[in-house]
Amino acid sequence: MTHVGHQAAAEQRHEPTADDRRATWKDVVAAYVGLTKPRVIELLLLTTVPVMFFAARGVPPVGLVLATVVGGTFSAGSASVFNCVYDRDIDEQMRRTRRRALPRHIVSARAALVFGTVLGALSVVVLLLWVNPLSALLAVSAEAFYVFVYTLWLKRTSTQNIVIGGAAGAVPALVGWSAVTNSLDWAPVVLFLIIFFWTPPHFWALAIKYRDDYAAASVPMLPAVATLAETARKISLYTVVLVATTLVFAPVADMGAVYLVAALVLGGLFGVLALAIQRDPSERTAMRLFSYSITYMTLLFAAMIVDVLV
Repeated sequence: MTHVGHQAAAEQRHEPTADDRRATWKDVVAAYVGLTKPRVIELLLLTTVPVMFFAARGVPPVGLVLATVVGGTFSAGSASVFNCVYDRDIDEQMRRTRRRALPRHIVSARAALVFGTVLGALSVVVLLLWVNPLSALLAVSAEAFYVFVYTLWLKRTSTQNIVIGGAAGAVPALVGWSAVTNSLDWAPVVLFLIIFFWTPPHFWALAIKYRDDYAAASVPMLPAVATLAETARKISLYTVVLVATTLVFAPVADMGAVYLVAALVLGGLFGVLALAIQRDPSERTAMRLFSYSITYMTLLFAAMIVDVLV
């Protein structure tokens, strides 16, 4: 019998397993950090900081960048904690999430709620005192949208959950711009749209791998309720819109050749990988696009910084 088989059998007999040992302080600290979803925070900051360079048309004040990063981290972490609390029943059923703190009972739901509330409050304080009220308002709005619109409403009821809910993940671009300028403009709105249109193909590619888990948990993520062929078509559709939006950004924001070439090359490869899923809607091709989508966003925003600085 495999290790998984042993663990499953032990659970049925209510015998202790390695996961039932008393949590150490390191386990608890790691659990609280895990509740904030650090990898998601990394992606959000990946869009916030480059936008600050772009808004400043150079290097923004280091203190302002630090305050925006800290405030944004607290805000995104708070939203993720609340998401983990509400979705703990789903997380227990999915391979990708069953090792999180709440399904493993390392942290109680009540303690997590307190933790999330403290992070949210700290976010508002940091952004209000050391950035500006507009950035604080945008961060609070994004957190509220993620918790109440995506987590509490759309995730369990609509195949458009990640499409509409993805708007919350696009707000950091607005926060980065407003942190520097204390205003909004068309350029950050287009950046918001770039992230908004990037989210569905990015997440649906991952969801193809876990479609059985989503189906078992009754979460109507597109790959779990539609055919893989239909999912692949929609991934390609959003990819086309995404690449077109990155090109629209060039004249709107007066970008130069560095950004434009990067957008064309990176977008072309994104399109090739999306078409590959249409030809072969398998887990292998989907995960190839998922992995590349993160690289794509990193290099696209890096090109934006280079274009501004050179």
